[in-house]
Amino acid sequence: MAAHLGRRLRRGATSGAVVAAAVAALAASQAPGTTPPPTDGTSGDLPIGAGDATTPPDGSASGNSPYYTELPPLNTPNKPGAPTSPPLFTGPGEAGIPATVYAAYKRAEESIRSTDPDCNLPWQLLAGIGKVESGQAGGGNVDANGTTKSPILGPVLNGVGFANISDTDGGLYDGDTTHDRAIGPMQFIPSTWKTWGQDANSDGKKDPSNIYDAAQAAGLYLCANGRNLALQADLDKAILSYNHSNEYLRTVLSWFEYYKRNSHQVPDGTGQLPGHRSDDPVTTPAGTRPLPTTPASPKPSPTPTTPKPTPSKPTPSKPTTPPVTDPASRVTRISRDGATALTARAGSGFVTRPTVLAVDAAGKPVPGVQVRFRIVGDTDTRFAIGVREVTVVTGSNGKAVAPTLKAGEATGAFTVSAAVAGRTLNAVEFTATVTERSADTLTRLDAKELAAVTGGSFADRVAVKATDDGTVAAGVALTATFVTSAEDPKPATDGPFFKDADGNPVRTLTGLQTAADGTFTLPEVFAGDTAGTFTLRITAPGGGTLTVTFTVTAPEPEPTPTPTPTPSPSESGTGTPSPTPGS
Repeated sequence: MAAHLGRRLRRGATSGAVVAAAVAALAASQAPGTTPPPTDGTSGDLPIGAGDATTPPDGSASGNSPYYTELPPLNTPNKPGAPTSPPLFTGPGEAGIPATVYAAYKRAEESIRSTDPDCNLPWQLLAGIGKVESGQAGGGNVDANGTTKSPILGPVLNGVGFANISDTDGGLYDGDTTHDRAIGPMQFIPSTWKTWGQDANSDGKKDPSNIYDAAQAAGLYLCANGRNLALQADLDKAILSYNHSNEYLRTVLSWFEYYKRNSHQVPDGTGQLPGHRSDDPVTTPAGTRPLPTTPASPKPSPTPTTPKPTPSKPTPSKPTTPPVTDPASRVTRISRDGATALTARAGSGFVTRPTVLAVDAAGKPVPGVQVRFRIVGDTDTRFAIGVREVTVVTGSNGKAVAPTLKAGEATGAFTVSAAVAGRTLNAVEFTATVTERSADTLTRLDAKELAAVTGGSFADRVAVKATDDGTVAAGVALTATFVTSAEDPKPATDGPFFKDADGNPVRTLTGLQTAADGTFTLPEVFAGDTAGTFTLRITAPGGGTLTVTFTVTAPEPEPTPTPTPTPSPSESGTGTPSPTPGS
């Protein structure tokens, strides 16, 4: 690694000793693993790096893998300040950031600023690193969830020209069980990802090939060790922690400044890929623009004779480049495409996704239009990536399809609105409703006879299982009521009962809820003072009903003792003797 780093420094620095000393000083304080990463409260992810605080080799996120060395254009417009949102489809190709990739950078910035405001992470820094590491995920070659359509892999880190890092993930991410490779749009090596990986799009997995997950992890990695990225020294340290090369630092900073002054969004898959990489066999030092060559002195030539005049030909004018037109300006109307009413049960995903169609004045679909979907109303429903608002670009058919909606636990109605970003066209709305969890079948887990005597309690508890359409029904609300009879659902006024928190008898229980496996066990049932047969009815939303019979008997009466007869005087031998006749 030292030899490789030295090769890079000698190739790009005018004074190798000075640069090497500077890089060593900056790199000495990297090792982001020394400070445990914070919890990302916005995405709801678990604490980052739980269970593994291993510092990546050399404190480098990418294992010092190769990177793109192309620099931004020299004629960057002098636009002071960093725009909150890049405009759409305007400006040079180098400034284009694919829409999904941009959304991931912005989400990471907002999330980290909410949990670590002192870091001052700008999204343009993530964009600069993303440009240099992968050309913005290969020009935005990602699917609707932000996952790259094909793996982005760095070279094998086997020590031949690069670091030597033995396999740390069993080939899980990079497919190599011998050595590690940098993976994904932000080029994390597996050992770094193990510590810093995130699930920023809430799909249940931490995937370095997903731009939302990778951008979130990169932001947290750059903010490690209490860095304040508004300070140049901390900014330099953060970038060098990604790759220990002064050339890399210079290249990322160039793109960072460029994006702060000049950036715009383009449809996914249309981003402009950069040129040379640092491992290309080129003579131009990486991260620098080629110097103009000095032409050789021309050889003397014979004095030319006076040429005969020839008719001059008109010089054709160069065609002018047509101005870039924002597709949104062509849209005259957007409309719903498909269902207008959306429904789901609490805790589940909506089957139907909000979809709109953008058309021009002739009724033709308009591709490349940015449509903003927004959840409106008091609800805990979110898009699958954990946000209430998301922007989607229309495809070649003019349609924009929102990410899947995930219902929360709150039931009721709300609205999803869709509008063309940057336009005042009327928004379209979808009515969405979340219904309570339900079960169409309730069954007992055993068939034991339930019997007790008056004044006592039933030894066995009633356990039930809820299913809906044959599948386990978790989180379903149950109601248990002792009724007059199986035919009469009127609440009973005597017989068995439950007890409330204060020990008072109650014959109806509400607010019961099935567990993750769909089961629930009722609390202890007391027999009461009345003998007889009694019915408990358990119900669930969705029609599930179960009746359970309880038998209460009176205690067996104690046997009446048999009285002992009193003996007669003759039997006892103590009576007065009868007089003798004739005496």
